[in-house]
Amino acid sequence: MSTGISRKRIHLGTSALMLAPLLAACADTEPDAYGNFEAREVVISAEVGGTLVRFDVERGDRIGASTDVAQIDTIPLALQRDEIAAQRDAVHIRTTEATAQIAVLEAQLETAVDEYERTKRLYDAQAATSRQLNQVEGEVRVLQHRIQAASAQAGVAQQEAGGGDARIRQIEDRIDRSRIINPIDGTVLMTYVEAGEFVQAGTPLYRIADTDTLTLRAYVTGAQLAELRLGAEVQVQVDAGADELVGRQGHIVWISSEAEFTPTPIQTREERTDQVYAIEARVPNPDGLIKIGMPGELILLATDEPEDGEPEDVRPGDDESGDDGPTADPLPPPSR
Repeated sequence: MSTGISRKRIHLGTSALMLAPLLAACADTEPDAYGNFEAREVVISAEVGGTLVRFDVERGDRIGASTDVAQIDTIPLALQRDEIAAQRDAVHIRTTEATAQIAVLEAQLETAVDEYERTKRLYDAQAATSRQLNQVEGEVRVLQHRIQAASAQAGVAQQEAGGGDARIRQIEDRIDRSRIINPIDGTVLMTYVEAGEFVQAGTPLYRIADTDTLTLRAYVTGAQLAELRLGAEVQVQVDAGADELVGRQGHIVWISSEAEFTPTPIQTREERTDQVYAIEARVPNPDGLIKIGMPGELILLATDEPEDGEPEDVRPGDDESGDDGPTADPLPPPSR
């Protein structure tokens, strides 16, 4: 029986029982690629400026997603919000007064129109002078202009009130973003500030990484590239100390579409190859054994080769007993 592992990709339908001997044999198999482990890192920054009044983050802390970890001072924002709210309330009062004034003017206009119509009838009956008619008509026009002016003032006041509401919503949004909420489950790798410092919007506060699943970035040759498929299972080995290697099962999540020159610290299986392709394999790390930056070895898992004694594929017409049987006459050579 062949003890080596062919480096062809394993079909997704291979059962766990078939994978077990393959994984056991990986310890004696030369790695196909080398690389280092990376993690999904996120830098958390302040979204508003102010004094950092609370910062509950320490390097090495394990923090869950949606955890409230820091607070930026909101007193200046709250005072600004209250000031705008007072201005908005004053504008609302002006709007109410303008609306009431319009109602009074409209009532006066209605009376003036009635008076104009009565005077017009008297004028037509030669019972009123043109001066009286012009005077009443002028009063109607004055009231109409005053109503238009009052309506314009009310419209401006309403717009100012709407702008005040929008500014208050913006300030309340900034107040909400003054609370720093951790976005992902992970381990804090680095902190950049301390409580009590003044930070600007965009100032980095800390860096966190998801270490439950790490990514091994390795490099393969063009010859090995044909054996790779996205989602293909791979075996990853890391140094556990005392010349002991620990294997983890992973799968390929990214294959570069462009070749690059061999990175200096990376050794490839075929060192004579000038260019290589970067690949990434995602590896579970629930116990935290693998650390960011740690080197790792990647082995391409493969399907089993036919064992000794197993029949090879038989072409139609072949006899498994070795007897070729009757064959067709050979074709005559082509005429020249």
